[in-house]
Amino acid sequence: MDKAQENVKYRLYVDEVGNPDLGSSDNQIHRYLSLTGVIIELGYVSRVLHPEMEALKASYFGSHPDDPIIFHRKEMVNSKHPFEALRNQKVRKRFDKELLQYLRTWDYTTISVCLDKKAHKETYTVWRYDPYHYCLSLLLERYAFFLEQKEAKGDVLAESRGGKEDRRLKDSFSRLWSEGTAFIGHERFQNVLTSKELKIKPKANNISGLQIADLITHPSRNEILRENLMFDADLAPFAGKVVDILQGKYYKRDGKIFGKKFL
Repeated sequence: MDKAQENVKYRLYVDEVGNPDLGSSDNQIHRYLSLTGVIIELGYVSRVLHPEMEALKASYFGSHPDDPIIFHRKEMVNSKHPFEALRNQKVRKRFDKELLQYLRTWDYTTISVCLDKKAHKETYTVWRYDPYHYCLSLLLERYAFFLEQKEAKGDVLAESRGGKEDRRLKDSFSRLWSEGTAFIGHERFQNVLTSKELKIKPKANNISGLQIADLITHPSRNEILRENLMFDADLAPFAGKVVDILQGKYYKRDGKIFGKKFL
């Protein structure tokens, strides 16, 4: 590895849809847990991604460094505060077009893992993986493959969900660091991951990578479910365009998409 490669560091930004509670898996609304990771080179975040995202927010919503606006998909879809400007259909059309163009041109790689908790619960009646751990292990395996291909190193940052859930995710990460998985030994993880600790921060910290993850996690989850005949509703027009963009962003290995996994 040359000096230039040694200085390149990536970060996997992780967001989720759903919850890890197996007791709620019979409820169709809570049946699936999905983790989506967005891999971005840290130098690119500071040079390009963060400044461009902040300029977009300032242009449409008056975001200021002292009081930054945070992109939240749900609030944006429903034009809730601070996204009231999107109630104007001309403004929304212009903003959507610009945001989609950024999602297409920004340099990031996506990995999404979706678990059918109901099938998982019914298949493994005596012993089963914790849903978080199961999804995170698949996500980190693919992240490790990505880093090995790039001959680079990286770390992982997840969105905070609160005390108990944060602890659960941190513990799962620590187990993977120290024990590995059935497919990747702990030595391989430790060779490419720069920290044995999972970083957890709230999206309110205005972390650009977490905001991209927030924007694409639902469309990616629904795409995976549709492909596996678990979701038959049509995607909303904007979500459909995000899914089209993601085809060029999913992690690829040997020319095939390796960044989507349904469990």
